[in-house]
Amino acid sequence: MADGAEKFTPRGVRNNNPGNIKKNNVRWLGLSEEQNDETFFQFTDAKYGIRALMKILLTYRFQHGLTNIWSIVERYAPSSENNTEAYKNYLVNETGYGMLQEIKFTIDDYLPVVKAIIVMENGTMPYDEETIIEGMKLAW
Repeated sequence: MADGAEKFTPRGVRNNNPGNIKKNNVRWLGLSEEQNDETFFQFTDAKYGIRALMKILLTYRFQHGLTNIWSIVERYAPSSENNTEAYKNYLVNETGYGMLQEIKFTIDDYLPVVKAIIVMENGTMPYDEETIIEGMKLAW
């Protein structure tokens, strides 16, 4: 990006990590060879960052029984790091799901959740639906 435009691009978008997934011991598919960000993973393509986000949501569902906005956000965006109540309310407003409504297990059902998380984490939606679905399908 020319003329300093990169500094205005959200960190999650620059890192191809639209869920702003923090570094840990997971060796995600599609990680960039160089990991220059001290805090967040960097992926070679946004579809791999979206895949990682979806994998986390699937882990929440099947290993932890987290199937609604309230429980997902409590774990994904803890109050020690985020305004968790604002995050939950944003997801409820954007997805149309009730705070405690169970999210069914299909890509179509999780699509609005993934989109809302991307916007909440980055302040923008830089991806078309096709890219998001492609990344989500890689997680299934």
